[in-house]
Amino acid sequence: MTLDDLRQQWQQQMRSRWGALDERERRLVRLAGVLVLLALLWWVGLQPALRTLRDTPQRLADVSTQTQHMLRLAQEARELRDAPPVAAAQAARALQAAAERLGPAARLNLQGSQATLVVQGLPGDVLWAWLGEARSAARARPVDVQLTRSGNGYSGTVVLVLGGDAP
Repeated sequence: MTLDDLRQQWQQQMRSRWGALDERERRLVRLAGVLVLLALLWWVGLQPALRTLRDTPQRLADVSTQTQHMLRLAQEARELRDAPPVAAAQAARALQAAAERLGPAARLNLQGSQATLVVQGLPGDVLWAWLGEARSAARARPVDVQLTRSGNGYSGTVVLVLGGDAP
């Protein structure tokens, strides 16, 4: 038996069942079919399109905000790249001064062209500000960061390479 034979047999069964229904039952079956068709049209065709129209302004605003942030970061990177290099001694002093402002939660170890900041329970915004200062004042860049976050802040180490002596 082929697929075409099965289809014809199924169609014949449906026709005989349809013919066995009285007019009221046929109307109810048609109404149910229309309702199912409308539900499918809503779920597949209209609802996703309406959701897209509703969500698009917020998504565009989010993308615009992200683009502005990326442009600011690119500008900052250009400014840092174009800034004159800082001598190693001056960079070390700048890092030392910045680390002292962190208080007892941080300790800075300098070894040649590398600096290691060890932090214990340092709030994230304070650490972020320190990294920004290290990047701009000392031209130091992080090369290894191992931090864990707990209830009282971040703990771990940040290894930086000083800009004046960086390879």
